[in-house]
Amino acid sequence: MSTDFDIRFAIDPSTAAAMGTDELRENFLIDDLFAAGEVRWTYTHYDRMAVGGALPNGGALALEAIKPTGTANFLDRRELVAVNIGEAGTISVDGTDHAVGPRDMLYIGMGAKDVRFAGEGAKFYLLSAPAHASYPTTLLQKSGAKRLDLGSNETANERSIFQYVNADSVKTCQLVVGLTQFAPGSVWNTMPAHVHDRRMEAYLYVDLKPDAFVVHLMGEPDESRHLIVRNEQAILSPPWSIHCGAGTGAYTFIWAMAGDNVDYTDVEKVAMEDLR
Repeated sequence: MSTDFDIRFAIDPSTAAAMGTDELRENFLIDDLFAAGEVRWTYTHYDRMAVGGALPNGGALALEAIKPTGTANFLDRRELVAVNIGEAGTISVDGTDHAVGPRDMLYIGMGAKDVRFAGEGAKFYLLSAPAHASYPTTLLQKSGAKRLDLGSNETANERSIFQYVNADSVKTCQLVVGLTQFAPGSVWNTMPAHVHDRRMEAYLYVDLKPDAFVVHLMGEPDESRHLIVRNEQAILSPPWSIHCGAGTGAYTFIWAMAGDNVDYTDVEKVAMEDLR
């Protein structure tokens, strides 16, 4: 089988607060996104976001429909962003080939029928959300992304945010996607913390050395929990949860949101003294 999926149901704050480590990992961590010659999906009940990975391994992998979408083709009522976290690859969309280099993203609009992923060393991180309109397939590159430089060396959070898919760039129905990269010596992400009840978020942590990890903080601001996250593992962040953390060294993460609002700045900030 070249396509597989699992389903994650939405968890409320009270239930999450009572979970132990194994339950938290089972519900919020995706640790098996990539397998050679496969497309793997985690279909979530948070804004119906689907998080996946495609590892062509020198062949070509088709984007096949899965049962939770309830459609003949995966993108009949969805849009998709594919992020190449590996070497150069190709994505074919209804017969047109798109060269997707390292850290490039390809947006594919609703209605595309035949989508195929290829490349010897390519590794595609996939993000999909329900759509209400069809927008053009568009290649997005890091050099063209909106860049924000934030933080400082003194607070160990000097970082550059690259907004690839946002309200000022490619037109989408729901998806907002970008990449955050840290300067050497900086490890803290998204601190001070915030929540955004109008949309969920997913994180993929990359560029971590084999013996490194990120302590990802989640939960309500006054009822925080943590997860140990390693290279190329993803986190599902419910709308009610904070999502921040610190690594054992510099790293990169790819963030994606789906929900009611595509405004990147639409957040409720959490005061530092309110975190527990």
